[in-house]
Amino acid sequence: MTAHLKTLADLRAGRLAGATHLDLRHCELDEFPREIFALADTLATLDLSSNRLRALPDDLPRLRALRTLFCSANPFETLPAVLGQCTRLDIVGFKANAIRHVPPESIPASLRWLILSDNRIEALPETLGDCRRLMKLALAGNRLARLPAGIARCERLELLRLSANRFERLEHALPDGLLALPRLTWLAFAGNPFNAAQEARALAATPIAHVPWHELQLGELLGEGASGHIWSARWHPAAGGDRPVAVKLFKGAVTSDGLPGSEMAACIAADVHAHVIGVAGRIDGHPQGAQGLVMGLIPPQYRSLAGPPSLASCTRDVYAPDARFTPAQARAIARGAGDALAHLHAQGLMHGDFYAHNLLVDDQAHALLGDFGAASFLPEGDPGRVEALTRIDRRALDVLVDELARRTDAGAR
Repeated sequence: MTAHLKTLADLRAGRLAGATHLDLRHCELDEFPREIFALADTLATLDLSSNRLRALPDDLPRLRALRTLFCSANPFETLPAVLGQCTRLDIVGFKANAIRHVPPESIPASLRWLILSDNRIEALPETLGDCRRLMKLALAGNRLARLPAGIARCERLELLRLSANRFERLEHALPDGLLALPRLTWLAFAGNPFNAAQEARALAATPIAHVPWHELQLGELLGEGASGHIWSARWHPAAGGDRPVAVKLFKGAVTSDGLPGSEMAACIAADVHAHVIGVAGRIDGHPQGAQGLVMGLIPPQYRSLAGPPSLASCTRDVYAPDARFTPAQARAIARGAGDALAHLHAQGLMHGDFYAHNLLVDDQAHALLGDFGAASFLPEGDPGRVEALTRIDRRALDVLVDELARRTDAGAR
């Protein structure tokens, strides 16, 4: 019996009295287990992802303590209207369902974080603007052609994902009211019809080596992100010699940030810079047709500056408790990161996910910026929006500088 099925068995046997967290993923549920209501006074987090649910019960608000609800990878076609009656909900996730319709009454005004990525949503209600606490909104991989005007009222919004939708015009995806939001700091909008030609031109115009798959010998798995796996490898060019490299193989599906193809275009367009993880080549001839990139192998002394945001921190990275920097280290990291960002802007890109967890730093405080999953091409012929978009990226740099300053020992060198 899996751990999640054991949890379900314990729930039904009444052995979970007083539980605050309940994980019922992969339990083959067709209906909402009524036994959950025995935890009405204590249950704060409920995860029903990867089941076969199509509806939630009308009396869901009986779960008075519920603040976090995940229902990803279920066959919901409509975002349940009953959610709007759950007035304490803070985080709601319905990623990778089959949602087409989002009723106006389905969005509780209390939300801080809403995840609707990888669905079939064509329109969002104006009531989204009533979410004055909303900080994080994930909408990548839908069928949106416009945003509701009410989104301009979400003045606390910090992170927004609009990639891989159906925005035909730039102003429909990035209206003036959205770009004027005072706290918007992390924004992705690649992989839409209005910028598809720009991405294709960037791929075609950028000179880059094409690396046959048979010239690569994969080693150990170095890591896995939302868009793919990164492996250590040896590259044996036909011309002779070999060298250590890293290979990123894309998963080929929409991620929380956007499309792998958009990420590949941005990686290649980023070109070479001392503070950017560079691309050495594009993989051809993978036996399963996977897309991939060959990159420089980062020396082992480099490490992530921080961990990604948690459910509690929402939009802020999580640093190790003992993370401390000298003023010289903090200045060097900030300067290198700022140089990387300025380089991307000069290449016609915004990073969109400029975070400490996407920076690798060595003992000499040399910083390398990576992860272009949320990167987007700056629009052509619209200097006003270009300035607004680069200002959003620079706001993320300001956040990084502040985080470093808070962890700097003033008396150290």
